[in-house]
Formats: sequence, C-alpha cells, structure tokens
Amino acid sequence: MPNRNNQETSRRAALRAQQASERSRRRTQLIVSIAIGVALLSVISFGILQAVTRPSQTASTSAPVTGAQADLLVRDNSLRLNDIKNPKATFVEFLDFECEACGAAFPSLEELRQTYGDRVSFVIRYFPLQNHFNSMRSARAVEAAAQQGQLVAMYTKVFQNQKEWAEQQVPKDDVFRRYAQELNLDMARWEAAYNAPETEARIQSDVNHGLALGVDSTPTFYFNGKLIEPKSFSDLTKAFDQALAE
Repeated sequence: MPNRNNQETSRRAALRAQQASERSRRRTQLIVSIAIGVALLSVISFGILQAVTRPSQTASTSAPVTGAQADLLVRDNSLRLNDIKNPKATFVEFLDFECEACGAAFPSLEELRQTYGDRVSFVIRYFPLQNHFNSMRSARAVEAAAQQGQLVAMYTKVFQNQKEWAEQQVPKDDVFRRYAQELNLDMARWEAAYNAPETEARIQSDVNHGLALGVDSTPTFYFNGKLIEPKSFSDLTKAFDQALAE
C-alpha cells in the first residue's frame, strides 16, 4: 500500500508539472504570435502586455504586500535600473532573461523607464526558471557586470540578443563572455564573479524571496507593493500617472 500511494503521489506531481509546462508553452506561443508583424511600438506594447497577463483574470491590482513580505519585495541590495533619490513610486519586475515573455515585454518596459525614470524607481529581481538551460548563466552574467557598474548595459544586451543564446540546450558561457568583452569590462573580475558561488547564491536569494511572495511565473510585476496584472500598455501608464498624481 505505501508503494502504491507513493506511485500515485509521483503520478500527480508529474501531471501537475506537465500541465504547468503546457500553460507556459501556450502563453509563449501567444506572445510570439502577437509580436510578429506589429510595427509600431505602441501597438507592440499593447499586444505584449495583453499577452503576458494571465488570461483567466482581468486587469487588476492586489492588496499591498505588507509586513514581513514587504521586506522581501525590495531589499537594500536589490538591483535598480535607475538611480534616483526619494522616488515617488517603485516598480518591481521578477524576470528570467531566457523567458520569451520577458524579452517581448522588454521594449515596453524600457519605454516606461524612459518616460518615468526620473520619478519611479525601476527594480529587477532575478527569477531564473529551472526549465531554461542558460537562464542562471544569463543572470550570473548580468550580476557579474552589475558588480562593475554595468547593470543596465548587460541587462540590455542579453535581452536585445536573446535569440542568439536562449532556448538552446548547450552552455552559452562564451556568448556572455563576449558580451562582457564588448562592454570593456575588467575580464578577470567579471570571470571571477561569473563563476563565484556567491553570485549564484545572490541570484537564488532573489528566487527564494519571489517564491515566498507567491511568484510562480515570469514576468511578474509589482507597483508600489501591489501585484499588478496589466491588460494593456495604457493600464501601466494610467497606474503610473495615478500614483504620481497622488
């Protein structure tokens, strides 16, 4: 009987994993199909953000994260894409650099940062997914560059060149190394950081915080401590404008 119970538990776990993988695959296909053939950035933004929203829910914001969980959302050592004092609002993204949805949303989020970056703090949290072969490597590449003050440059490079290295079942260390060279980083320092256990531990810490908050997919967005699920680019701009007006 115990063996039969164990087999049933394993079967159910495998089924849940298969269903989650299928949902992720369908969502990625939807994002890619929407992005293809769209020329204007404003239209791209609308389509992408509509695609990455969970289809069973409407555009919404959750109750604010409070208490101990609020401390997990943004840490003192969290990476910020802009450096401003006393921001009026904070936007947080849990991301996976190999995630096609994150790559597709990247241009829209960059437009937001260009528009609101003088008033809103843009924070990124690592959340590499286990089913992406080079996801942890890409996060290590970005973290190693961030330690030399080149966070935004490497963050931009890995997303803009995502098709070169993502969705491949072989290590792409040489590609990330080339990116570091193109950014004129101190390669000895970058190599040491890229391979350091402390770097992976730093990334895993972000993952652990995300899991504690209930993050289960990428990209996941929080704005002023609230989980947000935008259905359009205008949903985001409205949320930003409202927060800044208050």
